Amino acid sequence: MKNQVIVIHGGDSFNTYDEYLNFLKNFEISIEYLRPRRDWKSFLSDALGAEYDVLSPVMPNKTNAKFAEWKIWFEKIFPFVEEGVIFIGHSLGGMFLAKYLSENKFSKRVGALFLVAAPHNNSGEIGDFVLPNSLDRISKQVSKIYLFYSKDDKVVPFVEHEAYKKQLPNAHVLVFEDRGHFNQLEFPEIVNLIKTT
Repeated sequence: MKNQVIVIHGGDSFNTYDEYLNFLKNFEISIEYLRPRRDWKSFLSDALGAEYDVLSPVMPNKTNAKFAEWKIWFEKIFPFVEEGVIFIGHSLGGMFLAKYLSENKFSKRVGALFLVAAPHNNSGEIGDFVLPNSLDRISKQVSKIYLFYSKDDKVVPFVEHEAYKKQLPNAHVLVFEDRGHFNQLEFPEIVNLIKTT
């Protein structure tokens, strides 16, 4: 049986609809923005090899994400989730997984949780993705937790890792100097950790 990895992508969330409309009006589009985006998530399956089955569900309305909508969609994949699944959440996807696993009992054993540049409650525009005061349920359901943050991230402040580390004291924190918001093509560190988990 293949090892299963499920990747939840990021997105944007707003506290009000007017803030979302303002974002749309003021967002500057370049020609590069219109080209298909490729990053490490696109190549993860190839990087991990035939022993891994990588699933990447497209979450609803990533431009104005709502936790309730993402929760409904996430739960639709449960029939396909295997024991020992590895969850990876990038950016808002990481915050979504942290919130979901802290508020719900997951039906299968989770082998590992990777939160990559995940915002915490201090990040500003997080809409209804607000984390509860306690993330204890995550540690009870997940064997290993990894936090990835870069000091030069202009999207999610580097200090957000401290809030997660305080609530998840057993998490392994990996700090980088120059990865920005982890939109690079390759991510060998996460590949190596997945293979050894």
